[in-house]
Amino acid sequence: MAKLTKAQKVRAEMDREKLYGVDDAIATLREHASKKFDETVELAINLGVDPRHADQMVRGMVALPSGTGKDVKVAVFARGDNADKATAAGADKVGAEDLMEDMQAGNLDYDRVIATPDMMGVVGRLGKVLGPKGLMPNPKLGTVTPNVEQAVKDAKGGQVEFRVEKNGIVHTGIGKMSFKDGDIKTNFEALTQAIVKAKPSGSKGKYVKKVSLTSTMGPGLKIDLAEIEGA
Repeated sequence: MAKLTKAQKVRAEMDREKLYGVDDAIATLREHASKKFDETVELAINLGVDPRHADQMVRGMVALPSGTGKDVKVAVFARGDNADKATAAGADKVGAEDLMEDMQAGNLDYDRVIATPDMMGVVGRLGKVLGPKGLMPNPKLGTVTPNVEQAVKDAKGGQVEFRVEKNGIVHTGIGKMSFKDGDIKTNFEALTQAIVKAKPSGSKGKYVKKVSLTSTMGPGLKIDLAEIEGA
């Protein structure tokens, strides 16, 4: 049997049922943070929904005030002036049929795909490619828009998508351990409030059931729901 490291022993002895305030949780994660790399701080929220039903789907966009600490790769389907604006705004790849063919060939290393409305005839051919990866442009999420310049800036500036998984959990990174405590907390509050506001009409009973905060290599810490307005 493999010998546990000192850090693993400490985590094994932690009270798994203890409820933490956000400030205490961040401080505890810092105690366990790796000194070898900048870990991602991750938020997981268990919701009382069944996303197999359309009226219980939870999905949306939220701007994290402190950013993500991640270099977001953005592809844009646009032509003419819109293509120029997307490039100027910092898009990593801009194109039309050529971009479609590139994606069909398997080049899908993007975090966000944006399209102008007139390009949806081209983008629509990529449904089976982009759909399973959650990259299909969607007007409700602001990724089908005539204002591609702003959409690219939002994506690069800390806007993230949240979407409930089939088991009723929303799991999203909210920053890096190198962030200041206040910046992590501000992002935590922005995301949790966006999810609370996105409560679907079909949700019955308790909506926010459990919230936990962790880091890439750190322990999972249960957050006291009293810390979350409207939970």
